[in-house]
Amino acid sequence: MSSTADFTCLLTKASERDSLLWHRRMGHIHLRKMNFLVKNNLVEGVPKQTFSMNDRCLPHKKGKQHKKSHSQKIVNSIQSPLELLHMDLFGPVNVKSIGGKSYFLHSKDETPEILKFLFLKLENLCGLKIKALRSDNGTEFKNHELELFCLQHGIHHQFSAPRTPQQNGVAERKNRTIIETARTMLSDSKLPITFWAEAVNTACFVLNRVLTVKKQKKTCYELFNNRKPNLKFLE
Repeated sequence: MSSTADFTCLLTKASERDSLLWHRRMGHIHLRKMNFLVKNNLVEGVPKQTFSMNDRCLPHKKGKQHKKSHSQKIVNSIQSPLELLHMDLFGPVNVKSIGGKSYFLHSKDETPEILKFLFLKLENLCGLKIKALRSDNGTEFKNHELELFCLQHGIHHQFSAPRTPQQNGVAERKNRTIIETARTMLSDSKLPITFWAEAVNTACFVLNRVLTVKKQKKTCYELFNNRKPNLKFLE
């Protein structure tokens, strides 16, 4: 019997309470994904147990209901980090955050300047160059300042067709996942909607450590930092 099978056999079943606790700590991801992370030793600090729940998580159901999803690409054509960055701006939110924001910015006009700092930081951290961007035709992305930056740095900026969000499906789906997770956390914690920005920040932090990239079978955190995430501090 393989070592993987031996490891799987040794897993004990977590209690309903512990399963629910870790389901909440890990951003209300699906139980199947939770067990996948543990069985394949993709995270540290989580009990080596099989998680299961008899009752569905009500905040999970409330926060993650949505319309029919866009179809995904069958083949992943990206070979290295920063080869193609997918961008989308979430908002405006009807209720302003505690910091008085309707986006994660005070206004959409801040987008080009913030993106330029982000691009330079990513290139410095990865030691790689951004090759292409993909976004919709919103003025926060389609403007002279960002266009000039892309020209100066040899970055190809791709735009989706008007009223065709499917062409920027990666960003659309990721935004949906983050917002659903944040909404679920708010529902679960009973906090007021004004905490949406904090919930979204927490969702991003957690999802980067628990969602995996199928092709590499690693979490996003490990792919970027070359080490497994440790979730012990979530206890």
